[in-house]
Amino acid sequence: MLTMDGYDDCIIGTGHRFGQPTIIAYDYHKIIAKHMEQGMTKREAEEFFEFNQIGAWLGEETPCFIMIGQPECLKL
Repeated sequence: MLTMDGYDDCIIGTGHRFGQPTIIAYDYHKIIAKHMEQGMTKREAEEFFEFNQIGAWLGEETPCFIMIGQPECLKL
């Protein structure tokens, strides 16, 4: 499983998909908070994440990123 160097504290588990390798699952909010702790604004942190992390395809074992909680579109 591929991991991102320096983000072990943002791992929340693993992702399982039928017929594909198990992948590491990261907490989106923890990653953004970590970037902000390093001096980025929220906007800078989100842009960095979009371009350099979620935007990086490294093959079948590329990690996934999860936003904990129910999306607004599903709330009653």
